Amino acid sequence: MTDTVDPETRSRIMSRVRSRDTRPEMIVRRIAHGLGFRYRLHRRDLPGTPDLVFPKYRAVIMVHGCFWHRHPGCKYASTPSTRENYWTKKFQGNVVRDRRNLTALSRLGWRTLVIWECETRDREAVAERIADFLKGSNS
Repeated sequence: MTDTVDPETRSRIMSRVRSRDTRPEMIVRRIAHGLGFRYRLHRRDLPGTPDLVFPKYRAVIMVHGCFWHRHPGCKYASTPSTRENYWTKKFQGNVVRDRRNLTALSRLGWRTLVIWECETRDREAVAERIADFLKGSNS
C-alpha cells in the first residue's frame, strides 16, 4: 500500500506528532495530582527526560505510547505496511533507547514506572498503580 499523501503533507503531519503534553500523559498527570502527589515535568538533567519526576520519592513515571515504544502484545503497536524496514529500524531504536534510559535511571538511584498509553483507558487501575508505586517507597 502506498502513502495517500505527498511527502510534504506527510512531513507536516508527522511534525505535529507531539512528545510532550500528550493525551495519555495529561491523564496520568491529572491522576497523580488528584492523588496528592506533586511532581516536576520533563527534567532534562535525567536520562530520557522522564515525563513525571517525583523528587521527594526519588521516582519517575514514563508514559509510553504503544505505537512508538512498541508495547508488547498490544494491538496499538502495529507496524505500517509501507517502508517496513524503515519502521522496524526506527522502532527497534526507540526500544533500545528506552531500555538504556531506564537502566541509567536505576543506576542513578531512581525508581521507575512505565505506564502505557492503552492502560490509561482504565483510570482507576492507573491511579492504583501510581499510588502503590509512590506510597510503596521509603519516604
